[in-house]
Amino acid sequence: MLAPLGPGGAGTYLPALWDTVRDRAVRDRPRPMPPRGVLLVPGALLQGVGLDFDLVVHLRMATAARRRLTPPEQAWELPAFDRYDDEVDPVALADAVVLADHPDRPALVLQGCFS
Repeated sequence: MLAPLGPGGAGTYLPALWDTVRDRAVRDRPRPMPPRGVLLVPGALLQGVGLDFDLVVHLRMATAARRRLTPPEQAWELPAFDRYDDEVDPVALADAVVLADHPDRPALVLQGCFS
């Protein structure tokens, strides 16, 4: 998926892979990336699986805040996020970290603050 935007790639990207409303794959054609374009790849639990990103911004949420802000019908997801934090250590892998315990007041963390 990312190879077309890498060195020697076709310079194209897919604008979407999954339609979350219809819960099915999106049938879309690759589009050319404009000069100096930036592809944003949002997603949880993406670090540590070998994706070759140029820059990674991790939105960090403390365990207590995650439990407080997660709707009850999604609480089943919480152990996966706890395990991800423990095993992958996304803060250490990120180029920038944003504290998201208070989504209305995000805070950028300078490198080295979580060493």
